[in-house]
Amino acid sequence: MVRLFGASLRMPRPRLPALLLEQATTPYRISGRFAWHFARGKLGGDPAFAGLLQRGLIPAGARVLDIGCGQGLIAALLGSLTGQSPAERAWPADWAAAPSGASVCGIELMPRDVARARRALAHLGGRARFVEGDMCRTDFGPADVVVILDVLHYVSPAAQDDVLRRVRNALTPGGTLLLRIGDAAAGLRFRISNWVDMAVTFVRGHRLARLHCRPLAEWRRRLQELGFAVEVIPMHEGTPFANMLLVARLPAPPGTAG
Repeated sequence: MVRLFGASLRMPRPRLPALLLEQATTPYRISGRFAWHFARGKLGGDPAFAGLLQRGLIPAGARVLDIGCGQGLIAALLGSLTGQSPAERAWPADWAAAPSGASVCGIELMPRDVARARRALAHLGGRARFVEGDMCRTDFGPADVVVILDVLHYVSPAAQDDVLRRVRNALTPGGTLLLRIGDAAAGLRFRISNWVDMAVTFVRGHRLARLHCRPLAEWRRRLQELGFAVEVIPMHEGTPFANMLLVARLPAPPGTAG
C-alpha cells in the first residue's frame, strides 16, 4: 500500500492494454506531435478510460455523446474496437466484453481540438463526428450513453443544472450518464485535482477561469432529482486526486429485463 499526501492508495491504477493504447493513439500522429503525445499521456495515464471499459459501462453498439470531448480520445478508443481488432483478440479476461460497434458524437469548444480530432479520426467515418460548440447551447441529439469527464465545473451552477437537464432529455430510456467530477468536500485531494486541472487547461490553450465545484453529495442529489439512479465509483486509483465517477442510469423501458 502506497501513502501519498497522507492518503492511502490501495488500488492500482487501471491501465489500457498496450495493444489497445497503440491502436487508439497511432492515428494522432497525422495531427502532429502534440496531439500524439497528449493522446498517449492521457489514455495511458488517466484511469477513467480503462475504468469505463473494464467495468462495461459503455455497451456494444451504443450511441455515445462525449461532451467536452477535446481531441476525441473516447472516439479514438471506441473506434479501435471493431469486433475483430488485434486488441480485442487479446482483451483482458477479467474485463467486461469490449464495446465494439459504438459510435461517438463529440462536442468541443476549442477549434484546435476539433481540428485535431477530425484529422486524426477521419478514417472512422460515420462512427465518429465532432461538433465545434458550447455545451450550454449546442443541441445534443439522442444518445444511449453520455460521457462528461471533468467539464461541468467550468460553467456556473445554473448552467451545470441546465446541461444535466438537457442530458436527461437526450438520453434514451435506460440510458446512462457517465459524469466524472472532483469532490469539493475531499480536502487536499480536491485542491491537488484543481491545480493539475488548471495546468492541463493552460497547456491546451484554454484561458484560466473560475471553477464552480460542488461536493459529491450535491452532485448526487441533483442527478437523483432528475430521475437518475446513481452509483458512485472512485476514479482516482493510483493518483492523489479526488475524482469520482457518477454512473447515473435512467429507468429501463417497461418490460425490459434487468
